[in-house]
Amino acid sequence: MAIYWTDAGRMDAPDVEIMKFAVAHGHVLMTHDLDFGAMIAASGLAGPSVLQIRTQDVLPDAAGGLVMNAIAAFGGELERGALVTITKDRGRVRLLPFRE
Repeated sequence: MAIYWTDAGRMDAPDVEIMKFAVAHGHVLMTHDLDFGAMIAASGLAGPSVLQIRTQDVLPDAAGGLVMNAIAAFGGELERGALVTITKDRGRVRLLPFRE
């Protein structure tokens, strides 16, 4: 099940609040924003998983297929804890927590 953050919390909520909600409810964050990936990398946490969409057009008609393909390819990793970045041409997965 997918939800929009604005259906769960304040529109002006800090990213940390959104991340805590995702962890508490077992959600994967899907975003075009690089902040969540950077926060996960810096925190050393094992979650929440983040699916970053790195395309110009993120509307469902353009990005929907990319997202569905990424979920099919990396669903197990997202369930365990991962940062998945997708572009038009490829997907990249990094398991959480990041280790040096």
